[in-house]
Amino acid sequence: MTEILGYGGAILIGVTLGIIGGGGSILTVPILVYIFGLLPVPATAYSLFVVGLTALVGSAAYMKKELVDYKTAAVFAVPAFIAVFSTRRFIIPAIPDLIFTFGEFEFTKNLAVMLLFAILMLASSISMIKKSKFKESDSEAKFNYPMIFIEGVVVGVLTGLVGAGGGFLIIPALVLLAKLPMKMAVGTSLLIIAAKSLLGFIGDIGEIPIDWSFLLIFSTFTIAGIIAGSYLSKFISNAKLKPAFGWFVLVMGIYIIGKELSQSL
Repeated sequence: MTEILGYGGAILIGVTLGIIGGGGSILTVPILVYIFGLLPVPATAYSLFVVGLTALVGSAAYMKKELVDYKTAAVFAVPAFIAVFSTRRFIIPAIPDLIFTFGEFEFTKNLAVMLLFAILMLASSISMIKKSKFKESDSEAKFNYPMIFIEGVVVGVLTGLVGAGGGFLIIPALVLLAKLPMKMAVGTSLLIIAAKSLLGFIGDIGEIPIDWSFLLIFSTFTIAGIIAGSYLSKFISNAKLKPAFGWFVLVMGIYIIGKELSQSL
């Protein structure tokens, strides 16, 4: 029964990505930790692979429609890739398992990862609930290279720490800093997420034991979900589903904070 629930969640991740173009990957780590029982650090590694592979499949449809700006993807993805790879290879292993204690309270690496992840969930949920205030531009793309570099590094570090794609940060950056139309920004974002997540996952190979059989099965369900979601997007309103999913993610984020803190006290 637990496996059925977990793989159903994997399909939900893909469906959400297929319909709203982002946000679904934020569910990957909670499903791996709370349903399949993985520890947070390995779960973030698995999430990088699942999110990367699923985003790659999702970006293929945008490539066929010529809705991917490869130059912008490269400018954004290079610093993001370097940041996520460095985070997985050097920063994560350098964090001690027990960071500090306060009386009987122990602040561990696993707790830090889950709390940071929950905070990212709250930020992601707010971005989905609120109506977008940034506007598309009809002008040609004029790269704000310093800001794109900084944004790529920030997103890369966050992706490396918590294993989420960060589409809710990437899409506004592409619209505001690279002047891409929204549909082009979504397609380009998926390609960026795919590249940095899969390449970042390389930083974990040899460092973390990987159950390839489980990982590939889980990814298969997620890919099936994004294919279904892409089809359903023709009939389901993105504008209505996105805020509803945002509220769900908000509740999940609050739940994770409460659960993790209560277990540590």
